[in-house]
Amino acid sequence: MNLTATKSLERIKSEADDSEHSLKRTLGPVNLIALGIGAIIGAGLFSLTGIAAAENAGPAVVLSFVVAAIGCAFAGMCYSEFSTMIPIAGSAYTYAYATMGELLAWIIGWDLVLEYAVGAATVSVSWSSYVVKLFHTLGITLPVSLVNCPFDPTPGIINLPAVIIICLMSTLLIVGIQESARVNGVIVAVKVVIVIIVIAVGFAYINRANYTPFIPPNTGKFGEFGISGVMRAAAVVFFAFIGFDAVSTAAQEARKPQRDMPIGIIGSLAVCTILYVLFAHVLTGMVNYKIFKGDASPVATVIKQFPSQALQITIVIGIIAGYSSVILVMLLGQSRVFFSMSRDGLLPKVFSDVHPRFRTPWRCNLIFMAFVSLFSGFLPISKLGQMTSIGTLLAFVIVCFGIMVMRRSRPDLPRPYRTPFVPVVPVLGILVCLAMMASLDHQSWYRLVIWLAIGLCIYFGYSRHHSHLAIGKGQ
Repeated sequence: MNLTATKSLERIKSEADDSEHSLKRTLGPVNLIALGIGAIIGAGLFSLTGIAAAENAGPAVVLSFVVAAIGCAFAGMCYSEFSTMIPIAGSAYTYAYATMGELLAWIIGWDLVLEYAVGAATVSVSWSSYVVKLFHTLGITLPVSLVNCPFDPTPGIINLPAVIIICLMSTLLIVGIQESARVNGVIVAVKVVIVIIVIAVGFAYINRANYTPFIPPNTGKFGEFGISGVMRAAAVVFFAFIGFDAVSTAAQEARKPQRDMPIGIIGSLAVCTILYVLFAHVLTGMVNYKIFKGDASPVATVIKQFPSQALQITIVIGIIAGYSSVILVMLLGQSRVFFSMSRDGLLPKVFSDVHPRFRTPWRCNLIFMAFVSLFSGFLPISKLGQMTSIGTLLAFVIVCFGIMVMRRSRPDLPRPYRTPFVPVVPVLGILVCLAMMASLDHQSWYRLVIWLAIGLCIYFGYSRHHSHLAIGKGQ
């Protein structure tokens, strides 16, 4: 089989309408924007902001968010065009299959595990950190052995709270997408209110001295302060913007995807970028950035300055609830990508089995519940965050490139949303994302290469021989 053979859009759409693999179309524009906000506002705001400021950019972490948002804006416009042309589950995997062939589609689908599954694990670890601090505030001390992983500075046996939230969100996804969207909508409303409260109240506690120096001098180590630190921090916090990408995985469950997908993708990105910059400005102004070194719950640290303990507890509870929605959307995205890959024969059928009552890929959700729980329970947040960022950036590069390929190969196709200024916007998206990838440390690249090598072994050992495109199934 030609490894660059593509799958026609007509075939992709017809297979999506197959009753055996059909998903319930129940999501409107408000649901999609809420899904985006649900994934975007999370670890980048409530956790990685502090870590990126302390280890890489200092108060200039606000610039890192701007850089990351610019890269996301370019990629988001490309995602919007694809999601209206190909309103099918699978996101970048499906887009790559239609434009650049099966091998690259497999690579991006395998890469998306780093984006969604490891992303969910990253957020669950921070969720656990806030839960532990909340219990401590209430006078309850949880045993270190059950809340720390073996590789934390203070090692434990397993991060049990992180495992529990993964299991709860996976169960909710199995029950149904509409039910999941309703729960997510409520959580997102609470989360946005909490963010606005912290910004509004926090402004009164800003100490201007904490902004000096705004960009700390380079320490001589790669990626610590200076302009290189700002770029590396952008690559780290970029992980927090992947919510709009997750929106595209739900295209097959949108009622009017041609109209609503761009609204969900670009709308959620715009709202969250504004909140991110304001929040990071307040956070680094309230305390010196150095205090966030190794702190996975920086908001819980700074709100100790607030006079009302009831307000402090309310904020922490809101953050915990908000993290839950991030985990929910990340697990949703991952299950839909593997659902599409399985439907194409590249993965075993178990990943595309749809529950007869709930109309969800329930076995896929169960498998990832177990897989993600292992990451959540036994790896620290810093390693998980960098693995997620490099996987996301690679996906965005391929999507931006795919837009240019599709414009040349299928200029006749209807495009309800058109990416403006092609090829300028896709090229800029590629360059910004590659620059952020280059800012990550060597270990992140090693992990990406090893992960992709494992994926290629699976592809040539199993997927290539079972591909429906290769064996002519369904034609």
